[in-house]
Amino acid sequence: MAATTQPLPFVRDAAEGDRRSFAGGGVHRWLATSAETDGAFLLFEDDMAGGKATPLHSHPTAESLYLLEGEIVVHLDGVDHRLSAGGFATAPAGVPHAFMVVSDAARILFLHTPGPAQSQAFYMQASDPLDPGDEPGEADFARVRSAAQDTGGMTLLGAPPFAPR
Repeated sequence: MAATTQPLPFVRDAAEGDRRSFAGGGVHRWLATSAETDGAFLLFEDDMAGGKATPLHSHPTAESLYLLEGEIVVHLDGVDHRLSAGGFATAPAGVPHAFMVVSDAARILFLHTPGPAQSQAFYMQASDPLDPGDEPGEADFARVRSAAQDTGGMTLLGAPPFAPR
């Protein structure tokens, strides 16, 4: 009989969690990884500058977002929705979506359910560790495209579906 694993309990304080400069723009702070949740979910915070827009894309898992600070427009399955702090959106697996930061900055909590290693591998391949005090790197969408193709954690479907800001 195969042994089963169960995730161990863990606690992460506000100043903890790996910080990573994401090639799509923004700084991620990882709150729960695939390994820590035994693939049940991934959870990270993304701190972004105004004007950041994602390409139209989908994921093999559901992606939910809770807007902690700022304002964004979420393009979800062909419809634009404006969200302010406290707003929530979810894109089920395979549903095309994108977002754009329309305030000076935004901070978003992202949840992927389930959180397989494949999804986390995409984010890790498309980002670099960031030490305290370091500035995030420049956006590199070729790297995001490559990570998406290599891992299958995201499917790029087209350019950002928003008018220039």
